[in-house]
Amino acid sequence: MFKISVADTPSTRTLVVEGTLIGPWIAELGTTWRNASRNLDKRKLVIDLTNVTVISHEGEDAIFDLMKKGANFSCGGVLMKHVLKELARKKTKESHGGEHVGDKAQHEPCAIREPR
Repeated sequence: MFKISVADTPSTRTLVVEGTLIGPWIAELGTTWRNASRNLDKRKLVIDLTNVTVISHEGEDAIFDLMKKGANFSCGGVLMKHVLKELARKKTKESHGGEHVGDKAQHEPCAIREPR
């Protein structure tokens, strides 16, 4: 099962992703993010991964690509927090030419946040 819902508030548009981020659903996430990025009217776009139950390596790669494009994420649960932190570290390492950057990844603009 896989589902993406769009929740709009005056300041934020949130893509609520639920279920298994594998196989054919990976492309759907990218398409939905691109479409949701249009007509934001100064709102921030956030991808909420709190209810993702399974993520494949290809799913992690897709999230990493979205991070590099400036996507913001929120999550809950140990698995998704770990995945997003590791991807943020990888992004930081790549942007610094592979040099060691320590804990700087926690301050990257990919915004790993707890849901409110």
